[in-house]
Amino acid sequence: MKEERYFYVPDAATRQTLPDEETVHAVRVLRLTAGDEMMLMDGSGTFYEAEVTETSAKRCAYHIKATLPQTRQWPGHVHLAVAPTKMMDRTEWLVEKATEVGIDELSLLNCQFSERRAVKLPRLEKIAVAAMKQSRKPWLPQLNDMQDFRHFIKWHATGRRYIAHCYTEIPRENLFDCLRQGQPDEDALVMIGPEGDFSFDEVQMAIAAGFVSVDLGKSRLRTETAGLAAVMMMQLAKGL
Repeated sequence: MKEERYFYVPDAATRQTLPDEETVHAVRVLRLTAGDEMMLMDGSGTFYEAEVTETSAKRCAYHIKATLPQTRQWPGHVHLAVAPTKMMDRTEWLVEKATEVGIDELSLLNCQFSERRAVKLPRLEKIAVAAMKQSRKPWLPQLNDMQDFRHFIKWHATGRRYIAHCYTEIPRENLFDCLRQGQPDEDALVMIGPEGDFSFDEVQMAIAAGFVSVDLGKSRLRTETAGLAAVMMMQLAKGL
């Protein structure tokens, strides 16, 4: 059985050729030619069965044979907000794995103890696209560039909101227990701090803004591990 080839084409229904980067992969790497079949995904929930009609060094034209809208595997909006790690490969790993598991939105936070204040968002977007194709989910998560912590908590005031931290003197609930108490279709947002954790003041500000203080269990986790654990808990609570 021939393996299906997946390509990301945001406006697949209205164009007739693959984007430049996908053309390189289709023509130069996979060596597709007229008559070959491929599967397109638009990142918004739809697959398209397509057939290659023409190829050249810089062009891969196609014809759509079938449009296949998909039902998302999880209800509600899954949102992770995390302070990027000093070593970007760890944040890149988190973006990849969170996309594979299933996430709607990922925001990057600039916190008091952050060791990284800037990121190359296009690089993370490419990683998310590759993970989307690998996991064969036609939903590309929204990636938000660095945002100041104070600004972020003020502008996210709906749905179930949590801040995970390690301060034992501040009462915390278990995140998974909290998520299971809610309805599966409720929006959920979890904030994960930098390698030095959120500051004590930041945790208090978030709680005052309506965020619930939580932990992720008894283990002390790295930032990227905590982020992925939070995504898994949100998905499991929604019945993944």
